[in-house]
Order: sequence, then C-alpha cells, then structure tokens
Amino acid sequence: MIMYGNGSTAVGCGHYVNGIQSVAAFDVFILEYPGYEDRPGSPSQRSLFSAANEAFQMLPNNQPIYLVGESLGTGVASYLAGTYSNQIAGVVLISPFDNLTDVAQNHFPLLPVRLLIADRFTSGKNLRQYHGQLGITVDGKDSVVPEKFGLRLYNGYPGPKKLWEFPDGGHCQIMEPPSKFWNEVVEFWQTGELR
Repeated sequence: MIMYGNGSTAVGCGHYVNGIQSVAAFDVFILEYPGYEDRPGSPSQRSLFSAANEAFQMLPNNQPIYLVGESLGTGVASYLAGTYSNQIAGVVLISPFDNLTDVAQNHFPLLPVRLLIADRFTSGKNLRQYHGQLGITVDGKDSVVPEKFGLRLYNGYPGPKKLWEFPDGGHCQIMEPPSKFWNEVVEFWQTGELR
C-alpha cells in the first residue's frame, strides 16, 4: 500500500507501482487522500489517518502487507505501522521525517511553529509500536525534508532497519535504477538483510 507526498496524487505514484512490480508479483494499492483529485473531503492529519484506516481494512489479510510512504505519506505509513504493527510485514519510507512540526520549524525558524501547527504527524512516536523491517531513504540535497529528519527517525528506530543514502538526491529522489532499489527493498522486507 502506497501513501504519497503532499504534492502528488495516486496517479502520480504510478512509477512506484512499475518499480515494485518489476521485481515482485505484489498487488499494489495507492491511497488517494481526502481532498485530492476527485476524492471528497479536505486533507488533515485526522482525515488522512481515517482514510488510511479505511483502506487498510479493505486489504486482503491472507498475504503479507507492506507499506510505502513518500514525504508526507511517511507520516501516514508510520501511523499505520504503529496502529497495525502485528499485521505489517515491512515498511519503506522515502524522504521521511520524525515529526512534521520540526520540519516546519526548520523552514520558519523565527515563527512559533509549534504553537501554530495542528497536524504534527509524529512518525517517530508512531513507530514505537512497530517492530518489523523498516527501510528509510534520505537525500543529501533535499530542501523540503532535509536528511537530518530522516536520519533522526532512522537512528531512533530500534528494530531491523536499512538506510539508503543518496547524497546528490533531491526530495524523494531515488538515485539508482528503480529495479535495483526495489529489489533491495523487497529482499530486505522478506529476509531482514541484503546480500
């Protein structure tokens, strides 16, 4: 199940589907957020989490479930991983953050962002309940979610984890062939290690 970033849509995440299905015979579902494309509603942490819960309940439960989050969607994926920790086989977070409030404060250092922002997307806190395979990518030239926030999330996670670092990558930019990256992700999800 894929949860995309703020500037995308379900259709915009088709490239992830192509990459994943080029290396594994997975059924892939993409969550369309309330207020995006033609889905009614308005986006907020509450509505995104509610939509994610609804979508998760519709997934087949006789096969392993893997989560992919991109940027803002990493907050949604982390929420699902923490909420359904015993049902999630693996997670990969692309350009994630540990707490959206800290990212916003980084962009507006002189404003009291912590007092102004309602949607905090506390990924680090949500992942405390999850103990499975967690993959994280960070990008050295990410001006939207600087890599330090992804590294903080990675370093705070005590379970089995794998880090992909792309020093020359921008936001959500996987700097290697999709088939190579997704092959490594699937291998890590299924074995907990890379050969």
